[in-house]
Amino acid sequence: MAIKEENQTLATITLQNYFRMYEKLAGMTGTAVTEEGEFVEIYGLEVVVIPTNRPIARMDQADLVYVDEDNKFAAVADDIEERHRNGQPILIGTVSIEKSERLANTLKRRGIPFEVLNAKQHEREAHIIAQAGRPGAITVATNMAGRGVDIKLGGNAEEMAKQELRKRGIEHDDPSYESELEKQTADFEAETEPDRQRVLDAGGLYVLGTERHESRRIDNQLRGRSGRQGDPGESRFYLSLQDDLMRRFANERVASIMDRLKIPPDVPIEAKMVSKSIERAQTQVESQNFEIRKNVLKYDEVMNTQREIIYRWRNQILHGDHTEELLGEWRDEVIEDIVREMTAGVDPHDWDWDDLQVRIQAIYPTTLKKDSFDDPDDLVAEEVVDAYIVDAADAYAKREEELTPAVMRSLERTIVLSVIDNKWREHLGEMDYLRGGIGLRAMGQRDPLVEYQREGFGFFEDLVDTTKSDSIRYMFHAQVSQQPAEPKPTNVTTTSGKGDGTTRRQVQRDGDKVGRNAPCPCGSGKKYKRCHGAPGSEPLPA
Repeated sequence: MAIKEENQTLATITLQNYFRMYEKLAGMTGTAVTEEGEFVEIYGLEVVVIPTNRPIARMDQADLVYVDEDNKFAAVADDIEERHRNGQPILIGTVSIEKSERLANTLKRRGIPFEVLNAKQHEREAHIIAQAGRPGAITVATNMAGRGVDIKLGGNAEEMAKQELRKRGIEHDDPSYESELEKQTADFEAETEPDRQRVLDAGGLYVLGTERHESRRIDNQLRGRSGRQGDPGESRFYLSLQDDLMRRFANERVASIMDRLKIPPDVPIEAKMVSKSIERAQTQVESQNFEIRKNVLKYDEVMNTQREIIYRWRNQILHGDHTEELLGEWRDEVIEDIVREMTAGVDPHDWDWDDLQVRIQAIYPTTLKKDSFDDPDDLVAEEVVDAYIVDAADAYAKREEELTPAVMRSLERTIVLSVIDNKWREHLGEMDYLRGGIGLRAMGQRDPLVEYQREGFGFFEDLVDTTKSDSIRYMFHAQVSQQPAEPKPTNVTTTSGKGDGTTRRQVQRDGDKVGRNAPCPCGSGKKYKRCHGAPGSEPLPA
């Protein structure tokens, strides 16, 4: 029977906490105002709306709502076909690849040419975007793929020039690239300028959304592809009562209106009231998603506080920053905790000295016992703590003297890192298990987050205590074996290397080593390498 493979995540952090690690945060986007509350509450960032460089000339039309998707997509295709005949470029945004493919099939059946932007074919998509502002161009994209796309009316002359240079085999590292790029760009600008005027006369870029996204920010990003830098443009969303957002929030209300007015299935509702209702639904979804993210952040903040303590210890050990001082603090804390636990609320006459001795001995080899104190029946806990702390410090210093400071520092590093890592892995598993079922506490009218914080704190206290006690215990009881150095041979006979079978004798002197170019110790006045250090020579006299 095969053993089930398992894995464990040893390090994790939410994006919110990751960004909060930076001392300063700033950003710029055209759609942040819809998440203003989240930026303020989580990051303390103020959102400032900066006016556009030029007044926006884009017309944002009211949503058109149909009874079902079939009638909606038929109306979308009709709208695309008509605007294509008029030479107006169109960018179509869908909420999913599935809806994108459905629309693409509809356009194919009608013989309407189009391009698909799906963030999969990067090199080809640069060409698609460059041509998306040409007269009559139709680009079908998901809302994700449509983000950040800068469509220039009439065509992107610079991008078209780059493509032409690639066709001619002129790359960025070519000395003539910049001059050729400038020349080709000027040529394409002359070509695209008449097309730009045709597009302006047709009304600019038309952005068509086949469905509302649950986030207003994504809808605004799609709209923002049109009407850039004061250019004219237009946007409109086509909806149906079968769309996800409509089914969740506005289906019954809008359906009742359409039923009362006896509206045919192929006739849409166009009303500001409906658009406002949909925006309110989007606001509800955004609030729900924010609460979910905020809740995840609160759970992660529990782990983040613990993570900071553990990794501060690890960094201190890894960098060698006064490791012995850290362990000294831990040693004192461990001893104090044992003594106070054994003596708390107990009269000195009734202290269990034998049990205390056993528990202390488990940490370090002490010789202190009840008879070591002058008047043990009149002691206070502080006196016993101080005596054991001094005794433990002396034992630690003695062990360091035996092992040498260098070996002791290496031992500290090895033991503490091993203990911390093992305990932290166990702790992460316990916290994951706790979080998996903590939501059930709500059935008992208890706040799951508060319960998670409380029990997580208890787990972490145990982690800290056992890390300190195990580290100190291993430092005193770990067996350190040092391999003795192998003795060097005194006389070694080797072949001369001349291939004649002769041998030479290498001599290992007991005294200081003689350099090859140093005067020979025999007093001949020759260099050692030409006297007694020469191959085949007699060894120096003892």
